[in-house]
Amino acid sequence: MTPPEANVAGNTPDAADTPPAVSVCLQVLKNRPDFLAAARARRQGATGLHLQARRRKAGEPVDPAAIRVGFTCSKKVGNAVARNRAKRRLRAVARAILPDHGRPGWDYVLIGRAGATAERPYIDLENDLRTALRKIHAPRP
Repeated sequence: MTPPEANVAGNTPDAADTPPAVSVCLQVLKNRPDFLAAARARRQGATGLHLQARRRKAGEPVDPAAIRVGFTCSKKVGNAVARNRAKRRLRAVARAILPDHGRPGWDYVLIGRAGATAERPYIDLENDLRTALRKIHAPRP
């Protein structure tokens, strides 16, 4: 049986037609040097997550208007199931908050916390990220 969304040839739609995993305006960090550069920049802890952020330099070969985000959880968070659950929650929070509160031209890395990221109520995780972003982008004395 051919699914209703299949084209005439019987194939399903292209992968380009499916929505992205994070968001239209967010790009995902995948390379280790990008994570290391964010680790050397600003950081802010919150109850449910840890945030690292850096403003990209003008010469980097990336869309200057893009917001890039990466996710990581260490083995302290738990086994693979617990780490993946924590990262799924961080991705959901990033999709909801970063398009409105993140700044174009910045890289963000969200790090899961042991015992907090997976169990913390979702609303509190959103508030944690908003607060961390506000503190990261506050003017420095």
